[in-house]
Amino acid sequence: MEPDCTPRYLASDNTSGICPEAMEYLLEANRSDDLAYGNDSWTERAADRFRELFDYDCDVFFVFNGTAANSLTLAAMGRSYHSVICHELAHIETDECGGPEFFSNGAKLLTSPGEHGKLTPEGIEALVTKRSDIHYPKPRVISLTQATEVGTLYSLDELRAIRAMADKHDLRLHMDGARFANACAALNVSPAELTWQVGIDALCFSGTKNGMAMGEAILFFNRELSEDFAYRCKQAGQLASKMRFIAAPWLGLLESGAWRTNAEHANAMARYLADGLIGLPGVEAMFPTQANSVFVSLPPAAIAELKARGWTFYTFIGAGGARFVCSWNTTTELLDTLINDMRDALSQA
Repeated sequence: MEPDCTPRYLASDNTSGICPEAMEYLLEANRSDDLAYGNDSWTERAADRFRELFDYDCDVFFVFNGTAANSLTLAAMGRSYHSVICHELAHIETDECGGPEFFSNGAKLLTSPGEHGKLTPEGIEALVTKRSDIHYPKPRVISLTQATEVGTLYSLDELRAIRAMADKHDLRLHMDGARFANACAALNVSPAELTWQVGIDALCFSGTKNGMAMGEAILFFNRELSEDFAYRCKQAGQLASKMRFIAAPWLGLLESGAWRTNAEHANAMARYLADGLIGLPGVEAMFPTQANSVFVSLPPAAIAELKARGWTFYTFIGAGGARFVCSWNTTTELLDTLINDMRDALSQA
């Protein structure tokens, strides 16, 4: 019998649909008219709910996508002659088409290596102290990704150590939280513990990867950095005229607790998949599975066979590397099918 080649999506948590809680609030917001450009009741309620969740009187803004969130936030945290220190695999370096540099009018990204996709205090200091002359872009911001691009996590102690290094050199600390909910769930900590309590100045919190159709929240814990930020959003085309349709799904995630239960489920599915794959001959783990992503090394022939069978996944971490990402609606049935197909593909490789 020919194998089923129907597309099956594990390339990203962006491929999943809208979760019920987000959809319910979206439909509720659609039942009546409201004010435009963020002056509506839904946007106000969502912002207040973020402040309650983080236990902090932060400034809250909503934009369409992660590239805009990171780029505009970093632009607000420094000037055009400054630099941003990030990991060499960071999304702002590899996947945002120069957005951070564009919106900051030229601020340069300085990259550092680090095991398992994480910056280290030593790596940061090496870049800061490399040069101090006027010809070198002055370091001003550290950007961390939590969970990282390779699915690993910064511990609270690691974050505190990086904050200490930031204080030593008068640097600001930005967190790219594309999978921030997954990090909170995996570390079993509160959003406050993972952000302002360890010295994060600004967080970009993804809703898209957590069950929404679109929409990211930007939280400034250092409110001095958010001065005139609404104007940045407007100029960049990120001020939604019907903002309530971004804010209301966020409110659905926050009020129901789905922001966390969605992440817990995705993380559990990734652990299930990792456990099922690592025992197969020819499969090697590339990084620890700590959130909702699984990175494994596979023979090229096995990768080709899986793609021929309709499986979608990325292979951007080097020759033979494959990334599988679980989301709020991933099922064990889907993963069992992948594991079985992987076994067949390996036997043919």
